[in-house]
Amino acid sequence: MIQKKTSSKIVILFAFISLFSFKSISQSNGFELIKNMEITDLIYEHLEKYYVDEAKVGQLSKVAIDAMLKELDPYTVYYHESNMEDYRLMMTGEYGGIGSLIRKIGEYTYIAEPYEGNPAEKSGLKAGDKIISIDGKTMVGKTTDEVSNSLKGPKGTTIKVEVDREGEGIVFISVTRDEIKLPDVPYTGMLNATVGYIKLNSFTQTASSDVKKAMEELKSKGMTEMVLDLRGNGGGLLIEAVKIVNFFVPKGQVVVTTRGRVEEENRVYNTLEEPLDTKIPLTILIDEGSASASEIVSGSLQDLDRAVIIGSTSYGKGLVQRVYDLKYGAKMKLTIAKYYTPSGRCVQRLEYYDNADGEKPKEISDSLVKKFKTSTGRDVIDGRGIEPDVKLEEREMSRLSATIYANNLIFNYATKFHVANKEIDAAGKFKLTDVQYEEFKKYVLAETFTYSTASEEVLKKMKKTAEEEGYYEDSKAEYDALLAKVIPSKERDLEKFKEEIKILLENEIISRYYYQKGRAEDAFRSDLTIAKSLEILKNIKEYNTILGK
Repeated sequence: MIQKKTSSKIVILFAFISLFSFKSISQSNGFELIKNMEITDLIYEHLEKYYVDEAKVGQLSKVAIDAMLKELDPYTVYYHESNMEDYRLMMTGEYGGIGSLIRKIGEYTYIAEPYEGNPAEKSGLKAGDKIISIDGKTMVGKTTDEVSNSLKGPKGTTIKVEVDREGEGIVFISVTRDEIKLPDVPYTGMLNATVGYIKLNSFTQTASSDVKKAMEELKSKGMTEMVLDLRGNGGGLLIEAVKIVNFFVPKGQVVVTTRGRVEEENRVYNTLEEPLDTKIPLTILIDEGSASASEIVSGSLQDLDRAVIIGSTSYGKGLVQRVYDLKYGAKMKLTIAKYYTPSGRCVQRLEYYDNADGEKPKEISDSLVKKFKTSTGRDVIDGRGIEPDVKLEEREMSRLSATIYANNLIFNYATKFHVANKEIDAAGKFKLTDVQYEEFKKYVLAETFTYSTASEEVLKKMKKTAEEEGYYEDSKAEYDALLAKVIPSKERDLEKFKEEIKILLENEIISRYYYQKGRAEDAFRSDLTIAKSLEILKNIKEYNTILGK
């Protein structure tokens, strides 16, 4: 009885606070908000009083809030006090932990890629190590989030990780956590004697300073043309995007404008500093993973005819978020405005409400998009993300390559290779020999997995149609002969797609010896987008023609 009275007092107090909080809400929405808050209060009260088991109110609240916000857009997010590491990682690229990517394979989580110079690598953890337990607590059957949370923690604290290592068996390794900073610029270097390359992975608080430092370093090495790679960069802080655009355009230039329902969110962001270089020929690489701040940089420089954009159409996130502090250590990231590039276009894909689960955006009707003009009069459009000036079709991986990659056969074989080979040639020079590839083929052929080819699937659909129309019996022999040629043969396809598979395998192997930098250098060999970028930068006449100059 005492518990019920206390509960009622809490509910009454909560309702009073809720009513007080809505004093500033418009009258038209006020009644609906108050009514629904009171109903929510009553639901919680009845759950606590009458539900058959003790209700986990905190967990229920988190689920309810997440479901409510999901109805708005994919980017309005609630951060519970227990998720502050995730929030800090988003804002700064920093977290307390060991510094390694992890990967789930079956019931186990593996060390996938230690970051060079960080605690995981320094302590001796290796890619391919199967995590058995952390501080004596089993990790078998745990999700990657659960394992990740066990690996994260305050700087200076030590954990004991039990791993099962290829060729050694069970190994116990002590790792002292540190502040891990995921680099905004994981790689920078010269692609040839004059073309500098900067890979930008995110827009945290250090993004612009890291890009500036990289540009200055490359200029000292002879850079006279530049490639800025924003592929896979999901964005971050808007102001960092403005600062990076400022490196290439004069002071006082409008970069982006935001417009929201609340008047004070209508802002114009201009460049505030003197630029680093307004003349250097520049290409920017984008793909469907380039979003938000990446689209501000690429879209603004496209509108100003300052860079040639190369690749595939970007994601299309033209929404601006702001983080608000709530009570009890919680935070809320809330969509407050849309942003517009200098030409006046908003790159937000028009169907974003249906794209909350990360599926590839759908192409929208031409009738729904509007045309805008760049500074030299070139046509650009809104509603679809950033469409590149030079569009490249992404090379599709064969079904066999995709299957062996998805089944972790590339990853697992690289682990075995690393154990058997103490050293390899430098990144960019290492290549598997024919004998080594034959060893890989034997390994793959001994594994159990199935896959189908696109041709096989089309033929089977055709057979069904032919049967329905009564034509199949007349063409059965020809059909069977053709089907026999397209039905998967692991041995045949391992040879047919040898070069494609070798690229994947060599890159994974190189990462075991030379980490992220080596993986990036190796990828240049087969990167068609970079090859196209070099081609355009080499031909200044073509470069200027693309920009309408």
